[in-house]
Amino acid sequence: MWIGIITIFPEMFTCMIKYGIIKKALKKNIISINIWNLRQFSNKKNRKIDDHPYGGGPGMVLTAQPLKTAIQTVKTFSPKNTIVIYLSPQGQNINQKHMHKISQQVGIILVCGRYEGIDERIIQHYIDEEWSIGDYIVSGGELPAMTIIDVISRLQPGVLKKYSIQEESFYNGLLDYPHYTRPENIDNKFVPKVLLSGHQRNIQKWKITHSLKNTLLKRPDLFKKICLSNEQKKILQQFKKNY
Repeated sequence: MWIGIITIFPEMFTCMIKYGIIKKALKKNIISINIWNLRQFSNKKNRKIDDHPYGGGPGMVLTAQPLKTAIQTVKTFSPKNTIVIYLSPQGQNINQKHMHKISQQVGIILVCGRYEGIDERIIQHYIDEEWSIGDYIVSGGELPAMTIIDVISRLQPGVLKKYSIQEESFYNGLLDYPHYTRPENIDNKFVPKVLLSGHQRNIQKWKITHSLKNTLLKRPDLFKKICLSNEQKKILQQFKKNY
């Protein structure tokens, strides 16, 4: 997958590409990350890319000219049908299901906003989708871009083992089940016996049960968005009855 980034702080992405899953995906040529400094596209002598908003108000706004030039230029390097995404608190809240769909794209361009945002005419005419990673404010689009790149990288075939992804939170709409590792006893707190039994059918039932339990206790709102199997419904009803 081809990923383009337009930002005024390209150095922020330096560490991201050196570690973990993203480094692995880059090394295997599963993803390609291409970073452009927005200031390079400014036609001002001092490479200025922001100005005061019309109508007054606090802060500055990223101006249209460098953004337009940057998007048009980056598109010439990107695959056909690449979509342009503006990262903004006003955008659509993205989730795992959405990320699965986007991960199948051949290419995306992430436009990192700053200050009070970007000129509205850019959003109307040069942006395909507007995304938010949550109902809160961060200082710019760089951290959301890193989050999205990490999520997308994990979903690319060949980066992680398929079963590792399938058992993570949100893959099937539910939260993950609890995890334990060695030692078996910590301060007289023990690993559930079923996980030590080697009985795969019972272990799988335990995982399903505790995935449903975690979701009910921590994020019951998720049940409105998913369709449970008959087995899951039965387990959930039993848990509610005993809870």
